[in-house]
Amino acid sequence: MGLPIAVDGISKTYGSLKAVDNVSFDVKPGEFFGLLGPNGAGKTTTLEMIEGLRQPDSGTVRIDGKDPWARDPDLQRRIGVQLQSSAFFERLTAREQLHTFASLYDVSGSHADELLEQVGLTDKAKSPVEKLSGGQAQRLSIACALVHDPDVVFLDEPTAALDPQARRNLWDFLRSLNQTGRTVVLTTHYMEEAEELCDRVAIVDHGRLLELDTPTALVRALDAPTRIKVETSALTQAEASQISGVEQVDVTIDSIVLTTREPGAVLAALADRNALEGRSVSGANLEDVFLRHTGREYRS
Repeated sequence: MGLPIAVDGISKTYGSLKAVDNVSFDVKPGEFFGLLGPNGAGKTTTLEMIEGLRQPDSGTVRIDGKDPWARDPDLQRRIGVQLQSSAFFERLTAREQLHTFASLYDVSGSHADELLEQVGLTDKAKSPVEKLSGGQAQRLSIACALVHDPDVVFLDEPTAALDPQARRNLWDFLRSLNQTGRTVVLTTHYMEEAEELCDRVAIVDHGRLLELDTPTALVRALDAPTRIKVETSALTQAEASQISGVEQVDVTIDSIVLTTREPGAVLAALADRNALEGRSVSGANLEDVFLRHTGREYRS
């Protein structure tokens, strides 16, 4: 069911701002693909050009070999889009809203009701859309994007307004969509979300593509040290510094953190000292990769 996506050298400029600068990548049929970057990195503009909502100044986009900007009716029926900010029809309930979208695609009302249940909005079916919370409106927006069973789904920060429980439930739902063979492309600021869901991720900043690979491969290439945390009562900072293989020792209110590239040897040394109380071990993750490439400064 999934559709291949080919992005070749697309650029988009607004005045003096180069929002997207010669970006190229492919998305495989049935792949769950993540587009990551800080605020203002060009993620949404890139996504909108792929969706056919903006025309590239240069370069090409093809979905299943077709140009999305050409407004091909057959292709449009096979695409589902959830925008970063969505506007609903006024004075309609959540159920009426979704049924309206369903009718545009000749989809039955019963299917729309099933989808309303899948996104956890059955109890809000009779609520006017303007009375929905931010997270509820976000879930309704996703349901509207999926009501016609598209082959490729574009999601722009779909879990931005959701609480942790709703976010996890939506992850399960999105994972099930992808498992049916659909191609899913999403932007997100949640690195854990990208690691959990995406087969591959692209990191963009200042309009340029910086990295593209699986989350595991990107983390492995970072070659970052391991952090081992133990309780302060387990050993002193001086004792921790004397352990072979420890590169750095940091002390917090209730723990000592040892940074090392030889975690096995360091853990064995801690065990010999009976200093494993409260032990936790953490390696690098996708957030470390993201920060390495995009920096830590605040973005507006």
